[in-house]
Formats: sequence, structure tokens, C-alpha cells
Amino acid sequence: MKDTAQVPLYRLAHGRTGDKGDRSNISVIAWSPALWPVLVEQLTEAAVAERFAHRRPSSVKRYLLPELQAMNFVLDHVLDGGVNHALNLDTHGKALAFWLLDLPVNVPVELLPHLAGPAPSAP
Repeated sequence: MKDTAQVPLYRLAHGRTGDKGDRSNISVIAWSPALWPVLVEQLTEAAVAERFAHRRPSSVKRYLLPELQAMNFVLDHVLDGGVNHALNLDTHGKALAFWLLDLPVNVPVELLPHLAGPAPSAP
């Protein structure tokens, strides 16, 4: 087994959230093509569904865009009814991408030079 380091997803990729009704779209785009296989392997529908279990999505679908080293996740029923119905502060679900980007990912040590941003500070 290869040596790996656990880092937050935001070191491998950036993202953005959109919404339509009670459906959230979360895009994840690799900072480097070298990191794409790690994202495909670990950022699965099951991993994202588990990350958002507290929002109780009725379904999570992943769409891969390998030419862009990007993927899009569609999560149904995670916005408390959508903009016109939700009583929470983030009716559009814009913070959902940030929640996903904090997901821990195991990265082979030889790919660490491809990571973006500063390493998290030790507690």
C-alpha cells in the first residue's frame, strides 16, 4: 500500500454551489490534472451522501467531466424546500460547497506537490 497523507479536499480542488428548488448542485474542480484520479476514486456518490447525511438527501448523483478534471454532484431535497420555503439562513445552500471541501481525502505522498493552498496548522 502506498504512503498517503490525509488533507482536506480544498487542497485538491475548488468548488461552487448552485440551486434549483430543493436541489443543490455542487461542482468540484481539481487544482491539477494529477489529482483527478484521487478525486474520482474517493469523492463518490456514497462519500458525498455520507458527508451530507445530516441534510438527509433523497438522492446523490455524480456526473464526471474528465476533460475538465471536474465533477458535479446533484443532491435532492437538501435545501429545506428551496429558497421560497426554507427558514434557514442559507436558503440557496451556498455554504454546502464549503462543507464538502472540508472532507478529508487520502493523497499519495508523491502527489503532495500538486496540492494548492497552505497546509492546515497543527492544533
